[in-house]
Amino acid sequence: MFNGKKVVVVLPAYKAAKTLERTYREIPFDIVDDVVLVDDHSPDDTVAEAQKLGIRHIIIHQTNKGYGGNQKSCYSKAVELGADIVIMLHPDYQYTPKLIHAMVSIIGNDLYPVVFGSRILGKGALKGGMPMYKYIANRFLTLFQNILINQKLSEYHTGYRAFSGEVIRSIDFTYNSDDFVFDNEMISQIFMNGFEIGEVTCPTKYFEEASSINFKRSAQYGLGVLRVSLTHFLHKSGLLKSKLYQKKHA
Repeated sequence: MFNGKKVVVVLPAYKAAKTLERTYREIPFDIVDDVVLVDDHSPDDTVAEAQKLGIRHIIIHQTNKGYGGNQKSCYSKAVELGADIVIMLHPDYQYTPKLIHAMVSIIGNDLYPVVFGSRILGKGALKGGMPMYKYIANRFLTLFQNILINQKLSEYHTGYRAFSGEVIRSIDFTYNSDDFVFDNEMISQIFMNGFEIGEVTCPTKYFEEASSINFKRSAQYGLGVLRVSLTHFLHKSGLLKSKLYQKKHA
């Protein structure tokens, strides 16, 4: 609990057997009430490792549903558990769990309803080994998105995110893509619903066991990001009505 608010960490897992324990051990359980791991049909021992660690809530996908599909299961379970604050933490140890205190504090003290761990604030991305082509693409896409969405985030592509329960419950993320562009659709929905996003500087690590997508998938993701940003702009301008922003049914 933090200020009387239930804190739930969700771990969208795929082939995380080698890094899960290190990630899990650094979660601050003085404020975290529950941990949810969703395994997206991993071919390794991710589930066995989660069971060995004693993670209470383990969801196993019988088929691979994709990164977005994994998050849908994560957030749905967090809502079911009555979470007031939800932190998405990748179990590949690319992002440090030691920032959970700071992110929860920002939301728990009602400063921002959403907080991102930004690799771009400071020099964390390149220092941590982000490939140069990904860094350049990140900067280009973020500039494009800030212009079309009329915001000023340092990056839209971090996988380290924290949300208030109100945000999670008000957005119909079930309509979103099951692929990587899910993240950007969710950001668009957050801003369209009038919520603000705060950022904290986050170091990152690129190494063999850390999950990453290849150049082809990165290019597909980039095109998806451009589509989402343009859709946001046209919907906001009244030139297009997108199902992405439909009201969530109770």
